[in-house]
Amino acid sequence: MEFIKEQLDRYGMSEQTVGYLSNIIMIVFIAAVCILANFIAKKIVLKTIIHLVHNNRYTWDNIIAEKKVFHKLSHLVPAIIIYYSAPIFPAYQTLIEKAALTYLTIVTIMVLNALLNAFEAIYRSFEVSKIRPVKGYIQVAKIVLFIIGGIVALSNLIGQNPLIILSGLGALSAVLMLIFKDSILGLVAGVQLSANDMVRVGDWIEMPKYNADGDVIDITLNTVKVMNFDKTITMIPSYALISDSFKNWRGMKASGGRRIKRSVYIDTNSISFCTKEMIEEFQKIHYLTEYINTKLDEINAYNLEHNINTDSKVNGRHLTNIGVFRVYILQYLRNHPKIHQDLTLIVRQLAPGDNGLPLEIYAFSNDTDWKVYESVQADIFDHIFAVVPTFGLRTFQNPTGHDIGRLKESTEYVREGSGFINF
Repeated sequence: MEFIKEQLDRYGMSEQTVGYLSNIIMIVFIAAVCILANFIAKKIVLKTIIHLVHNNRYTWDNIIAEKKVFHKLSHLVPAIIIYYSAPIFPAYQTLIEKAALTYLTIVTIMVLNALLNAFEAIYRSFEVSKIRPVKGYIQVAKIVLFIIGGIVALSNLIGQNPLIILSGLGALSAVLMLIFKDSILGLVAGVQLSANDMVRVGDWIEMPKYNADGDVIDITLNTVKVMNFDKTITMIPSYALISDSFKNWRGMKASGGRRIKRSVYIDTNSISFCTKEMIEEFQKIHYLTEYINTKLDEINAYNLEHNINTDSKVNGRHLTNIGVFRVYILQYLRNHPKIHQDLTLIVRQLAPGDNGLPLEIYAFSNDTDWKVYESVQADIFDHIFAVVPTFGLRTFQNPTGHDIGRLKESTEYVREGSGFINF
C-alpha cells in the first residue's frame, strides 16, 4: 500500500485522491490474486488430486471425489487470502476479518457436510449397511454440525463468545424440543431398530395401519421409506415401527421356504367306503400302490384277528375314499420338486362346516420368489381339483344361477303318456 501511495504521489495528486486510488488499486490487486489462487487451486491442484484419486487401487477416495469434497475445499483459498489482507485496510480490518471468517465457517460446514455424505456412500457399499444403516446417525450429525456452525458464524458477526449464545439457547430448550420432536423420536427409534435388528433395507414389511406392504428402500432419521408392490411409496415414521406392530417377512426369505396354506372343500355327501373296483383303480396310481397294499394287509390282519364280519362295512376297518385321497395328496407333495421337504408338510382335515369338509394343504415352496410361489401353488391346486373325481369325491361349491337354471329345466317337463305335468 505504501509503495502504491509513493508512486501516486509522484503525479502530484491530492492526499484524498491518492487514498481513494490506492485503495481501489489494492482491492483490484487482491481480487486478481484471489482469482489467480482460485484458478491454480481448481485447474492445477484439484486436477492433480482427482488424477491421483482415479489412478489408485482404492475406491473410497473416488466416492469422496464424487461428493465434491475437494472442490469445496478449494473455496477456502480466496477466503484465506482476503482474511490475511485485512490489515491493509485498517479502517475496515475488523469488518473484513469478520466477513472472511464467516465465509470460512460456511465453507467448512459445506466441506464437512460433503464429507459426511461421502462417508455414508462408502458405508453403503458394504453389506453390513443393510443390517446396520447409519443414515439416521448421519442426519443427526448434520443437524449438530449446522447448529454449531450457525452459532460460530453468528458469534463471529456479533463479536460474542459462542458459549454465551449457547447459554442463551438453554432458555429456549422447550421450544427446541418442540421443533426437533420428530428428529429426537426418530433418533431414539433408529437406535432401537438398529440395536434390535428389527428392520433392514431390502426387508419386506407389512403394516396395514399405514397401507404399507412392500420392500424397505430407505431408512432415514424421521421416516422409513417402503415401496409397495403396486409401485407406490409409503412413508412410515420411524418411531411408529417401535410403538405399533408390523410384520417383517425376512424370516421367510432366510428359511428358504414360503408357506402354502389353502384348503379344498369336499362335498361330504360324496364321502364313502372304498369298493373293490375303487381299490383296484387306486392300486394303479403310482403314489398309492405301496400304501394300498400295505394298508390292505394291515386291515385284513386286524379284521381277522378280531373275528370281524366284513359283510357290513360298518364293522371293522375299511378304506375310505377321503382317506386315500388325503394320502395321495401327501405323497404327491412329497414328490413335488418345488416343495421344501425339510419344512412342515401336512395334509389335514379341518372341522366340517356349511361349505363341506375342508382338506387343508400346509406346506412350503422351496422358492420364496413371489411369481414362482404363486405358480407352484396354482399348479398344485390345478392338479388336486382335476383328480378329485378319480376318488369318487366332489368339491363343494355354492349353487350358481346356472345350476338353478339347469334344475328348473330338469323339473319342468311333460311326461309322455302320463297325462300330467311335473313341477
